[in-house]
Amino acid sequence: MALDAVEAISQLQDRSSAKRRSAAKRLRKLGDPSAGPALLEALKNEVRDSRTWETQYQMTMALGICGSPSDLPYLRDLVLQRETLHAVHTAGGDAIVRLSHMEHSHTEAIGWCLSTSNETLVGGALQAVAMLRLVLDQETVTRVLDFIEARSPHDGIYFWPAVAAAGWTGQRVHDFLTSCVSSPRSDVVEAATNSLAGNYGTYRPL
Repeated sequence: MALDAVEAISQLQDRSSAKRRSAAKRLRKLGDPSAGPALLEALKNEVRDSRTWETQYQMTMALGICGSPSDLPYLRDLVLQRETLHAVHTAGGDAIVRLSHMEHSHTEAIGWCLSTSNETLVGGALQAVAMLRLVLDQETVTRVLDFIEARSPHDGIYFWPAVAAAGWTGQRVHDFLTSCVSSPRSDVVEAATNSLAGNYGTYRPL
């Protein structure tokens, strides 16, 4: 039987990383805001061990769904630390946009992620933009595409903006998606083709 929220919160303290990870994934699915404080404390403990990157990723993703905007200062500080793992950068970008969206400040959050020049963090932020189907203003779209198009088309960072662009407008967006259809990456080609048809697809982050 699947864990309820109380059981999953308790399991965040289990000695087994696999069980802590399972608990975080369950809380991420439940989306119970009561789990936010426990997830924040669990994540603070988890990031001390570089071996548990998968668990750190799931805890951070769960915090983005169950947490509150008050968690943003910790997350921003975490992703700026040199020793923070790449997986946490991805999940951190996602969580920062999600929690900022609660206060309708996701545009500022996206801009902040872009300003770090951290491709992994930006990739996570755009993952959240795609999943939340956020319609961005033209200035933010331009900033995003400037950042993405300065990278190689072989780079996986093209995928989530190609998904998210289904909800964006303008010639620049159309040109971006058209170029993605010729991408050497099949996942980007599929995402861009769907977006040109106005379809977000059924993609889900790990």
